[in-house]
Amino acid sequence: MNIGPGTVAALDIELQDLWGNVLQKTEEPLLYLHGGAEGLLPALEQALAGRAEGDRLEVRLEPEDAFGDYDETLLRVEPRGKFPESVAVGMQFEGIPGEAGDETIYTVTDVADDAVVLDGNHPLAGMALKFLIHVASVRPATADEIERGSAADAGSLLLRILP
Repeated sequence: MNIGPGTVAALDIELQDLWGNVLQKTEEPLLYLHGGAEGLLPALEQALAGRAEGDRLEVRLEPEDAFGDYDETLLRVEPRGKFPESVAVGMQFEGIPGEAGDETIYTVTDVADDAVVLDGNHPLAGMALKFLIHVASVRPATADEIERGSAADAGSLLLRILP
């Protein structure tokens, strides 16, 4: 069976930067519904179309096809008082505390005595990436998966568009 609409593929994926440094690697195959609402990056899904169990491929994506270009306007310096006392580098916030309407996921990149530096870019924004993919299996999607718009593997967020 080949990957196409109405199929679920189990993928072993190693994500590398262009110098071959491993950024992420699946420990168990990632399940994804081809054409599903919660699918892979569109460029990866396109590269996988028509592939079969056992196929191996290497896909290089430029930032615009992966997680976008780095946008300096998504950097924010906010007063320390807006954040909990326990704020630390690496913490994430949806929006800026005390400001309504911003659904951006911000990552704390620096904490000073009077300010917190936030970055609203995806952690892989601005990077060209290499995906080494092994198609472990392909099967028909269940009616439940098709209705839900995603494969049974709800915990796999490795390559989803949102961080």
